[in-house]
Amino acid sequence: MGFFDRMNQQPAAAAPGTAKPEEVHGDKTERIVFADLPETLDAFKALPQAELTSPFDTAALAVVAFCLFPADKELCYQMIDFLRGPRPMTGADKQFISDRFRGKDYVPRSYFEGAVPGNNYMPTEPYTITVKTGAHSYDSEGYVKLFIPSGGADDPRPVTLRCKGDKWYLWEYSSILSGIRTPAQEDPWA
Repeated sequence: MGFFDRMNQQPAAAAPGTAKPEEVHGDKTERIVFADLPETLDAFKALPQAELTSPFDTAALAVVAFCLFPADKELCYQMIDFLRGPRPMTGADKQFISDRFRGKDYVPRSYFEGAVPGNNYMPTEPYTITVKTGAHSYDSEGYVKLFIPSGGADDPRPVTLRCKGDKWYLWEYSSILSGIRTPAQEDPWA
């Protein structure tokens, strides 16, 4: 039984994830793989990606954190604060996230491989998130704009990370919370 099957059940310990880099058409692509998703802040911080030494890892962890929102919004906020580093969320930031989830808790699941409208955005296991660079990813010094494909959108969604020292922190993520195609179970036209 995977994380999404257990969302309304008792939390379990998380398994560590691994990253698998690959090159695609000159752009860098990394597939971040999680055997399971963390269900506590300590388990989240214990993931190897939580070292935040790669912007690809930080971007993938943002998706993981947002997946916790339907089960525990305060835990989601704590995880996002961790990813934001020395720039904690404001009340407006939290309200923005809450507004995006109204009736659309499936949005962050859509970034995992195998999650599409036809299966109501239930990802395949192990949970895998693909993160890519684009032509202008490194245009701003100290920042990188990466792209995460969604099974419910035509184009990958951008997320911006900021480097401070040797760590990559979550900077701008509003696009990964934008609307996508309605899951089949909620679509009267499906």
